[in-house]
Amino acid sequence: MKRERSKTYHREETMSQNKFITFAANVTGANEVTRQISGIVVPFEKVGNTSAGEVVFEFGSIPNPDPRGVKFLLQHQSDRPIGKAIEFQVTPSGITGTFKVSNTTAGSDALVEAADGLRDGLSVGAQIDNYTMKDGVMHVTAAQIVEVSLVHSPAFSDAVVTTVAASEPEATIEQSSGDEMSEQPIETPAVEVEAAAAPVVQASAPILTAPRSPIVDGGSYLQHTIKAARGDDTSRQYVMAADDSLSTNAGFNPTEYFNEVVGSAQRKFGRPTIDACGGATAHKFIGNTISIPKIGTAPTVASTAEGAAPSETGMTATALTGTATKYAGLNRFSVELLDLQGTPTFYNELMNELVASYAKATNAAVIAAITAGGTQATTTAATVAGLQAFASKEAVAAYAGTGNFATAYVAGASQWELLLNAADTTGRPIFNAAQPQNAGGVVSVGSSRGNVFGLDLYVDNAMVATTIDESAFIIAPDSIGIYEQAPRTLQVNQLGSLEIEVSMHGYLATIIKRATGLRRYNLT
Repeated sequence: MKRERSKTYHREETMSQNKFITFAANVTGANEVTRQISGIVVPFEKVGNTSAGEVVFEFGSIPNPDPRGVKFLLQHQSDRPIGKAIEFQVTPSGITGTFKVSNTTAGSDALVEAADGLRDGLSVGAQIDNYTMKDGVMHVTAAQIVEVSLVHSPAFSDAVVTTVAASEPEATIEQSSGDEMSEQPIETPAVEVEAAAAPVVQASAPILTAPRSPIVDGGSYLQHTIKAARGDDTSRQYVMAADDSLSTNAGFNPTEYFNEVVGSAQRKFGRPTIDACGGATAHKFIGNTISIPKIGTAPTVASTAEGAAPSETGMTATALTGTATKYAGLNRFSVELLDLQGTPTFYNELMNELVASYAKATNAAVIAAITAGGTQATTTAATVAGLQAFASKEAVAAYAGTGNFATAYVAGASQWELLLNAADTTGRPIFNAAQPQNAGGVVSVGSSRGNVFGLDLYVDNAMVATTIDESAFIIAPDSIGIYEQAPRTLQVNQLGSLEIEVSMHGYLATIIKRATGLRRYNLT
């Protein structure tokens, strides 16, 4: 691959041409029992010699690497895969990767070599999508990880070993006649230390006192852990005698933070009632009031005798109006949280939560509009027979009142439970298509969508929590109009406090066109 250099100092060139490069960093851990190798995959803001020359990967150039499909190779030989990637983690200093090594001869040899430090480099093949040339150095701004290889030498001279999870090879374990092992290997925990190696402190053992151990910090603990794993009995004794409990040496037990974030429950629900009504119509509001003409008195046609004048019925119309209501939310946070957080996780989660909250609020507004403007159904019991009567009577009533068919059954959680429990006199489920003799529909605990009595089922968690009035709707979609100006986000950097405000707002208007097409459940 041709290496690009600028001809003058301080010259910058921005490129978007795709390139494929390989570069290497150090293995930081190898475990022969779990058959895993881990290490720094991409160091940020460090200059390394690659197949394309000197390269710097800028922070954020690979924001969310996906381990799926990334193979673990030996010396970049595509015909010699020895495993696959199982995890990538983005930190402010770089991207670390963990790889599962296959239980093959080549894989076992690679594990031994990595543990012994004979082959301790992780070389990454990356597809470069965008980069900038600065004084002959390629500064990568967008890239993708294609493959990772175990190699002899790293490209980045400042990469150092930070963790090693070592154990005695499985071949040294003596087996008893049964499944239990008669002699267990000594397991020592992985230790995270500072990148700069700490000096080794030599010490002697005073008489009549406990042996004074050379293990005085994380670096020396790691040093003797490695020696013990390689057969040094003196270091083994030091490690066994070390006060390595988690309570007294909390520094040896760093907290690991995952990129995974548990979102709020509202992110799972969406807008079921709005979907049951046919969705919202995108609209750009001009003013906050909208109006739709509705025919009141329609012209009539009747049998007319020969020579007689036809009857005349004047057509009249009224106006249906709706108000565009703003739905907005705001979150304020310090600029440090965005600058120093290391990954875009916080910002992504904030936007996801704002979108979910907007969906929840607008969906609730439509439920309220149907409750206020729909038609109350005939009273029925909170039983399967009662729900069947509700569906059959109100679907027919909706058609009679609007000329349109009802297509949706929106149910709250309690009605959903009632439908799931519905069974005939022999105990066979009614709403289960796997039972053809009782095929009244399909209702499943694994989905909020289904079919009951020929109507599309929408389960809405925002409906009332018990089987009471308004715990279900039967909807003819043409009976309601939902108009929405899509939500927008604003970001404001307040210069005085250096705080950032992120807000989201949108507009929604609901108009009940025909109340008879919106049937509200009415408990006996």
